[in-house]
Amino acid sequence: MKIEHFALNVKDPAAMAQWYIENLGLEIIRKMDKTPHTHFLGDKSGAILLEIYNNPPDQVPHYKSMDPLLVHLAFVSSDPESDKKRLTAAGASYVEEVNLPDGSKLIMMRDPWGLAIQLCQRGIPMI
Repeated sequence: MKIEHFALNVKDPAAMAQWYIENLGLEIIRKMDKTPHTHFLGDKSGAILLEIYNNPPDQVPHYKSMDPLLVHLAFVSSDPESDKKRLTAAGASYVEEVNLPDGSKLIMMRDPWGLAIQLCQRGIPMI
């Protein structure tokens, strides 16, 4: 078994997909133009997908009020400080930075919709 995708119910999947494409390098693998406006987004690895959709009968979580360690998307970054500046200019917000004893640098941010995203520069690569 392997993970195919991780799914999130969000308020505006089309706008969110566009932001992730423009700012995090994801690409649309498949999408629906009708409700629930599902977008499957893939990264350069081609190994896992992010599904974002809007399913009105179900509650869209208030991601902004959730602790970032409850749910977040983590992205490998070779230059997290530069990526933090670039993403902030694109509407993301900074939350915190953690530096681990193994040399890892983790910068937690929130996308413009409040979903936590983490920029990971690992001292010892995990992937």
